Amino acid sequence: MIKSWMVIGGIVLVVALAANLITPSDRQWFKRLQRPRWLTFEAAIPIIWTVVFICGAWSAYIIWERNPNANTTWVLMGLYLLLEIVTIAYTPVMFKLRSLQVGTLIGGTGFSICIILAITVLTVSGWAALLLVPYLLWSPIGTYTTWQMMQINPQDA
Repeated sequence: MIKSWMVIGGIVLVVALAANLITPSDRQWFKRLQRPRWLTFEAAIPIIWTVVFICGAWSAYIIWERNPNANTTWVLMGLYLLLEIVTIAYTPVMFKLRSLQVGTLIGGTGFSICIILAITVLTVSGWAALLLVPYLLWSPIGTYTTWQMMQINPQDA
């Protein structure tokens, strides 16, 4: 029998791999953009997002295990999936459209979805909601960074 953590982990991996739809010219566009002076931790961003995704997957696992056959569980799994898709879409969509404004909008959308998810999940498991806190803390930083880059690079807004 396939375990819930296998399904969740597999879906997280498949959706995350979708971020690799970026071409070298898309990367070049982003690399040439000026960054805020305070952005000294850019090399740590992939590690931070890895931790955020692990926490989100763990949160989903807790919810699934609480009541695997309930309709509300499947609705919540759909919200977790939507959150991951929106989060992963940030890079390839912003890069393809070469629009920091789109990146800022996607970042804000992910944060809003996570607030809804965390409030809803809190009624099922405090631990599952707590595991969404890293997303709720980090996502606004990423969104603000993109917004700041939009101010510094108005031609790429």
